[in-house]
Amino acid sequence: MLGIINAAAEAYRGVIPPDRWREPYMTAEELASEIADGVVFSGWAVDGALAGVMGVQRRWNVDLIRHAYVLPAWQGRGVGSRLLSYLTPARARPVLVGTWRAAEWAVRFYERHGFTRAPDELVVPLLRTYWSVPERQVATSLVLCSPALNAGGAERLMAEARAQA
Repeated sequence: MLGIINAAAEAYRGVIPPDRWREPYMTAEELASEIADGVVFSGWAVDGALAGVMGVQRRWNVDLIRHAYVLPAWQGRGVGSRLLSYLTPARARPVLVGTWRAAEWAVRFYERHGFTRAPDELVVPLLRTYWSVPERQVATSLVLCSPALNAGGAERLMAEARAQA
């Protein structure tokens, strides 16, 4: 999994803010920490070899798509779509995805699969409610939702999450 994440994350080099890029993009310790924090990973194999990984993390009253990566050789060939379809079939809970604002290819991928961008005024509150990411990442990210969230729906969700926290 770690090899796939770091190989696919090369797409971010020079795209995301330089102060957010690291070598490696994710360490083994960080991956272990994500799993310990409840991220459940699934993988998609092609010809017996793992080609992509994607995690889901249950966070109070929503599900978060976390760490979705496909080996560069398999990108654009349906691996990510299959993983997303497998992980999000008719979920009863809202599904949120946080990604870098500059990662236009990732944003387009989720939009093709029915996710909509959270309104700008909701991005920071959603990120602070459901994710534990540095402020610099909050400032350079966006959130996509399925189903779409309006201000009232997002406020209700975040209030429920705070009550459960």
